[in-house]
Amino acid sequence: MDDVQTAFYGLRFRVAFLEKKGTEFQDWFVRLAGLAFGSDFEAVRAYGGSGDLKCDGYRVSTGTVFQSYAPYEMREAPLNTKIEEDFVGAYKNWDNMAEWVLVHNDGRGLPPSSIQLLERLREDYPVVMINVWTEASLRQLVDRLSLTDLQSLFGFAPSKSGLETLAMDDLQPVIRQLQSMEPEPGTEPLTPPSVDKLEKNQLSKDAAELLRVGRRKEALVETWFMKDRQADRGEQIAEAFRQRYAQLKESNQSPDQILGHLQQYVGMGGDPRRQTAVLAVLSYFFERCDIFDDPEARHDSANEAHSV
Repeated sequence: MDDVQTAFYGLRFRVAFLEKKGTEFQDWFVRLAGLAFGSDFEAVRAYGGSGDLKCDGYRVSTGTVFQSYAPYEMREAPLNTKIEEDFVGAYKNWDNMAEWVLVHNDGRGLPPSSIQLLERLREDYPVVMINVWTEASLRQLVDRLSLTDLQSLFGFAPSKSGLETLAMDDLQPVIRQLQSMEPEPGTEPLTPPSVDKLEKNQLSKDAAELLRVGRRKEALVETWFMKDRQADRGEQIAEAFRQRYAQLKESNQSPDQILGHLQQYVGMGGDPRRQTAVLAVLSYFFERCDIFDDPEARHDSANEAHSV
């Protein structure tokens, strides 16, 4: 797997981690763990009157019981009640439980009272190792996956070799799809911003790497628009990006989530060739229209130019 694919799947993982809610997060984690641990992991589903015996998944070799939570959606008191009930129930139901892992996707962390509860449970049940898994732990599972497993979980990714052989014909379906959004052309110029734009925005290493790599085909995308008979197509698409970015930013999503949604907006899905074209087009417009914040220097220069 090359660096482009690694960065792509890193970003897709982070967006999924942040956005899965409730049972959707539970199902996603169970699938991820099943791919990462193979036959050493057993998914557990509710069955009959006994339910799931307070276990979402079980790792055989370590005697680990996993219980997943999406605590962002839960109030503090019910969350703590559920944690205690789940742990005590698992302790009673799983005789071989050597480890209990609370898996959650709240990037802010657990409330202080939940941490105190876990400490009390560790004191009361010293024979069981109690751990908390969040983004870093789940990313380690992703790093264990083969390319085939990653494709099954997140879809196809662009590749370095695909980027090197990308041609203008590959760009056409992506640009045609964007044109179908049909916003009015914007008035902002399509001029590259400062090279500091990536540093200005709090994008993850994976997200920034994808945009840097996509810039290698910047000239190809620019040539496509220069040869296009519809002279204002680039401005039209840029305005569509601006409008979509504004909507996403108002929803208070993280920069990585916004970039992930913009990838979908351009045309996420399809074969690796299509994904490579998507990356090139997205990188081009990242550099040339007001999606994500530009460094202050650019705005200051623009204001000076207008005042002359």
